[in-house]
Amino acid sequence: MDQVGNLLDRPRLYYNIDGVGELGCGFMCVCVALLMWLQTHSSATAIWHQTYFFIASWGGMCLAIHYGSKAIKSRITYPRTGFVEYRTNDRWRPAVVAGAIAALLPLAVLFAVRRHWDVATPGSLIGLALAAPYAYGFARAVRWKMVVAGAMAAGGS
Repeated sequence: MDQVGNLLDRPRLYYNIDGVGELGCGFMCVCVALLMWLQTHSSATAIWHQTYFFIASWGGMCLAIHYGSKAIKSRITYPRTGFVEYRTNDRWRPAVVAGAIAALLPLAVLFAVRRHWDVATPGSLIGLALAAPYAYGFARAVRWKMVVAGAMAAGGS
């Protein structure tokens, strides 16, 4: 029965090996940047500033990422036949660290805004803050993703 469980776990274990998740994240970043650019370069009464458009654009973007990733995996990438073994003993540590950062970051931003600090420089270092967990979580399993982590670090500094 353990071998059947291993066979059933294989798609989950090598789902991220071909970089389609990174394509989805890149598409999301481009969509958010486009929406922010449209909002800053239009009048306050434009459709880009309406809540319903924001919700519809996020819903459409999420659907495009979900079904686009499935289409890429079924039509472009080759099915994986090899077995990839990930370390599963530290599964909860990244989630706990991400949850702690997600809870403390809004408090830090609120504190900085109330004290009228210049947050432009720390804001540009977000690429470095995102590159470290990416390199630890994804790039260790697949070595070519270290190039992506390096590009994220270089773009953030």
